[in-house]
Amino acid sequence: MAWHKLCDRSDLPEGGGKEFVIGGQIVALFLVEGEPQAVDGMCAHQGGPIAQGALQDKCVTCPWHGWQYDVKTGCNLLTKKKMLNVFTTDWRGDELWIEL
Repeated sequence: MAWHKLCDRSDLPEGGGKEFVIGGQIVALFLVEGEPQAVDGMCAHQGGPIAQGALQDKCVTCPWHGWQYDVKTGCNLLTKKKMLNVFTTDWRGDELWIEL
């Protein structure tokens, strides 16, 4: 596991998602109440783009088929099973770093 710079604070709007590719890993990044939440960027159902999903509170809805996940835990809201990996992030000044 290694740390990678993801983005600057100004690049991440509150309540929206952004997709990144780091070393072949697709990551969906959200800002929830000022805190970054990073999860797998592909839906566990059929690989939909999680970062493009609608975010409400800490729930993201996949834009392809409506599967919903808690972006803090990676759990599917219907089954309560963890289905998305959650990644550790760290603010270093105004830079956001992720551990992969």
